[in-house]
Amino acid sequence: MPVTTAVYETDELPEETVDAVVVGGGAAGLNGALMLARSRRSVVVVDSGTPRNAPADGVHGLLGLDGTPPAELLRRGREEVRRYGGLVVAGEAASAAPAAPSAEADPRFTVTLTDGGTLTARRLLIATGLREVLPDVRGLAGHWGHGVVHCPYCHGWEVRDEPVGILAVGPASVHHALLFRQLTDDLVYFTRGTELDEGTRARFAARGVRVVDTPVEEVVTGEDGGIAGVRLIDGHLVSRRVLAVATTMRARTEGLDGLGLPTEDLPGGMGRRLASGMAGTTEVPGVWTAGNATDLAAQVGASAAAGALAGAHMNADLAAADTEAALAAAQRGGASA
Repeated sequence: MPVTTAVYETDELPEETVDAVVVGGGAAGLNGALMLARSRRSVVVVDSGTPRNAPADGVHGLLGLDGTPPAELLRRGREEVRRYGGLVVAGEAASAAPAAPSAEADPRFTVTLTDGGTLTARRLLIATGLREVLPDVRGLAGHWGHGVVHCPYCHGWEVRDEPVGILAVGPASVHHALLFRQLTDDLVYFTRGTELDEGTRARFAARGVRVVDTPVEEVVTGEDGGIAGVRLIDGHLVSRRVLAVATTMRARTEGLDGLGLPTEDLPGGMGRRLASGMAGTTEVPGVWTAGNATDLAAQVGASAAAGALAGAHMNADLAAADTEAALAAAQRGGASA
């Protein structure tokens, strides 16, 4: 559930063909753009301003920057890209497709924004991130990113020793529970109709995890605005301050159908990602992907690293195309002489 960030300074769209357009202005997209700009490539980042982690108070597990507010981290990233000549424009891609005619060795792509602006690029980096689907429980969504968390590594320390509830969605929730048990002694597992075998129940009992099989009716908000507990269909209220859920994660692919990028479903109902190979390569020549659009479980640091790797490979690909173009021009000149 993306949250729009504050309005920020935006660059003008260039009219000429650029080396690369990056669709997505999060950690992956900005780090990919940074690598390209530092290699003296003309690069434009299209940023919708709706990062996945906007509701969070801080980015965690990122060495040297732990606790930095997400909006501040992205502000610094945009400044760094611009420092090397890169452009960052506010907008969303309405469509993206190969430009015709387009040579396979050095393709061209057209990206049209929702406001009608267009960009032409030699290469694309798709770093659009993902959308998370929460369980359909009344009152849950309003606490997302605060009292409702999904990642023990992103938010676990901040909720340590709190009364935590696991709202089960399937087998992945068992693993979730074991991770959150490391962070609190007061853990309740709400099965919500999902299967829980006797072996797992025994393991939960051994770790002091209480199992509630009665169906959940709603998440109750307390007077302080936080979570007060989980109300069951029998009317009983189980007091909780934090709820952990294993969300279904889906790559954000709106406007990208024209590229024909393949997607794949991950096991266990985890979600759907853009299929990619080494360094974010895709089956479409000239198109790379990085970050949560292809690695659903990546935290900010991993997403940024993937963006940097993709950007470096894109620059190498462009360098090879530039060399072949120069060679062809030199050979034509020699023939005419």
